Amino acid sequence: MGKLIRGISKNARFVIVDTTSIVEHAKYIHGCAPTALDAFGRVLTAGIMMGSYLKGEDLVTIKTESDGPLKSIIITANAKNQVKGYLSDPLADLPLKDNGKHNVSQLVGKGTIKIFKDMGLKKPYVGISELVTGGIAEDLAYYYFTSEQTPTVISLDVHLDYNNTIVSAGGYMVQLLPDADEAFAEALERKIKAIKEMTELLEGKMSLFDIADLLYDDMESEVPRPIEEFQILEEKYIEFACNCNKDKFYKGLIALGKDELKKIFYEEKEKKLEVECQFCRAKYEYFLEDFKNMLEESK
Repeated sequence: MGKLIRGISKNARFVIVDTTSIVEHAKYIHGCAPTALDAFGRVLTAGIMMGSYLKGEDLVTIKTESDGPLKSIIITANAKNQVKGYLSDPLADLPLKDNGKHNVSQLVGKGTIKIFKDMGLKKPYVGISELVTGGIAEDLAYYYFTSEQTPTVISLDVHLDYNNTIVSAGGYMVQLLPDADEAFAEALERKIKAIKEMTELLEGKMSLFDIADLLYDDMESEVPRPIEEFQILEEKYIEFACNCNKDKFYKGLIALGKDELKKIFYEEKEKKLEVECQFCRAKYEYFLEDFKNMLEESK
């Protein structure tokens, strides 16, 4: 399991996460190539941070649709600090950039990013924004600024070694509160530009609390002190988890209708139906006996 802390100060709220184990589990399930895994890990990390602000049975879904080799990523996160997801082509890959980083922007390409928030109402809230870079972090910051009018700083990082082993993954999100002081915003902007990437901080054995201190540290002060005091609201474990089960898929198969099921079992003489969950790759098998009562009633 990964870890998450969430906090607040006078001028901002923040979430910081270590998603190393989540991205590792996603790789195990989907068998991703390096660049696809980097992109997927970034969206999973963003989703778990956005989900930390949900309540009850609320859900948030992030969906990218783009013209790059990796045409789509879909993740869903809930208020229980769980996330799941899948991608259109787990084997999509590109050569490393000159700086040794994965070329996530080119793999994702240009298109749109959609945010669905299911808050238990008749229709979910849907926000749509442009994929301005394909790097995910900048795209989500752009979404928050244009769609929700919330100035946001997001860092999303995945570090893989030469054999595609996940060394670390994580991120942070800082959002200015309404009427935030301009001086705080400027100090935060300077800090974000100065500190190392999230994965470097994690590999340097910094805890999530240390990273929160670092984000709020006043670089211009001779005596170390925070830009302003902050409060940690919660610390939680996070995980890649899917809520699929055999009954859910059974209801989906029933929706095919009696005629289609009769065709499959009687005309095409299939011995079983097998379905696979896109999120967790779990497989479920259904036999004629499972539908016998329904089919007999139709005779």
